[in-house]
Amino acid sequence: QVHLVESGGGLVQAGGSLRLSCAASERTFSTYAMGWFRQAPGKEREFVSAISWNGGRTYYADSVKGRFTISRDNAKNTVYLQMNRLKSEDTAVYYCAANQQGGRYGLEDSTGAYDYWGQGTQVTVSS
Repeated sequence: QVHLVESGGGLVQAGGSLRLSCAASERTFSTYAMGWFRQAPGKEREFVSAISWNGGRTYYADSVKGRFTISRDNAKNTVYLQMNRLKSEDTAVYYCAANQQGGRYGLEDSTGAYDYWGQGTQVTVSS
């Protein structure tokens, strides 16, 4: 069982930046692929970005490509999401998730592919 805790959310003006962090409880974190998803009110949870177990592969939704950057520090059991040039449509609860397959054969963008989830952190972008 992997316990994931997100932090770094908050209120920011459009055009601003935030960095989300997701800390994992297990040292086996370094073997998991990690993903970020988001869910806006009244909408389904959607994929944002993913990173392979060693950081060698990354994958982004088209809506955030060029603005968001995912990274990880396996020594700290932490994955990050740097969000720049934020837009009002980025407002959502952001969740991190862990995939036991590690991303060795490709990165997943479906919620069903992830085995563990955090509780989420709210990001609100004011226009």
